[in-house]
Amino acid sequence: MLITAEQIDRAVALLAPVMRRTPMVASRALSDACGHEVWLKCENLQRTGSFKPRGAYVRISGLSDEQRAGGVVAASAGNHAQGVAWSASTLGISSRVYMPTGASLPKVTATRAYGAEVVLAGEIIDESLAHAQQFADETGATLIHPFDHEDIVAGQASVGVEIAAQMPDVGTVVVPLGGGGLLAGLAIAVKMAKPDVRVIGVQAEQAAAWPDSLAAGVPTRAVSMSTTADGIAVAMPGAVTFTHVTEFVDQVVTVSEDAISRAVLMMLERAKLLVEPAGAAAVAAMMNPVGLGLVGPVCAVLSGGNVDPLLLSHLTTHGLQAAGRYLTVAVTVPDRPGGLAALLELLRDTGASVVDVIHSRVSGELRLGEVQVTVSVETRGPDHQHLVRTSLADAGYLAG
Repeated sequence: MLITAEQIDRAVALLAPVMRRTPMVASRALSDACGHEVWLKCENLQRTGSFKPRGAYVRISGLSDEQRAGGVVAASAGNHAQGVAWSASTLGISSRVYMPTGASLPKVTATRAYGAEVVLAGEIIDESLAHAQQFADETGATLIHPFDHEDIVAGQASVGVEIAAQMPDVGTVVVPLGGGGLLAGLAIAVKMAKPDVRVIGVQAEQAAAWPDSLAAGVPTRAVSMSTTADGIAVAMPGAVTFTHVTEFVDQVVTVSEDAISRAVLMMLERAKLLVEPAGAAAVAAMMNPVGLGLVGPVCAVLSGGNVDPLLLSHLTTHGLQAAGRYLTVAVTVPDRPGGLAALLELLRDTGASVVDVIHSRVSGELRLGEVQVTVSVETRGPDHQHLVRTSLADAGYLAG
């Protein structure tokens, strides 16, 4: 069944004293990219760093006294874990959270800091969820599902209520999509207020269950689940969210890992906002908006900002490479005085800025009197990279 306006109103009233009304920030860079005025809904600045405590707090608040006494249990790679831990602690309820063994250390640490007992179990979130369900069955604890419950959807709908109030003339809302709790709640709230607004969901193409599910007309399990956007890496939509997305969402698209990395980089450089890969999915779609059918003004939701600093370093490097601003090549140079200097002078003349040089004589492909040099340089874009590669080829170097 679809959630009602009354359920959304109750959720908004319940959340008002404890949730932040996150800001809307204009983005000139995205406005230029897609040809419409663009604003960012900054849920990365929400309590615990994502939208998740909205739904978790509404769900846990609705428990009976008996259920509260039994505590709650959840499974999550990070953001839902923190949302449940914070909500349960705020309401004076014990919580246990199962997280995949490969979950990011900062997210595990933060979940514990919010008051939850954390158990690492399972390699993927589906396996962690199975452990959480088993614990609930054995102890009577209430399982707080990350997305597939009416209270969760009603809580996430408060994001849509805020967008409609903060941006009365909004024409399109673009939203990261995993299990669908945020998209489902936001879509119904926005459509209730403004039926003509377009709502678009965005998945990582390497963990995209929704396109096949919508085509089949039933929730369908994804074949591949390999993405840096772990916050939206959900193998199969839930029944509740599928019903709402089918009814209220206009379009679902996917974005590549390169696009996600570039979006994280753009948010850092141009918006001065720290956004995790999952949270940047909407931005990734809007950086190349062909086929989106955007109607301006446009709102892109930044759904979370919890990112491991080590992953952030990898993402920024990957984003620079995808944007044509970072190039690594392996070349062979004569193993004699001046050989390396000649290579570096050539790169200087092209205007490339050398970042790193690795000089090695150990390679099975090298002939006597040769050395392999792997050099990383900063470039100004794809055209500049082409110039660098062409200059290396013209000078007789064997570019990798």
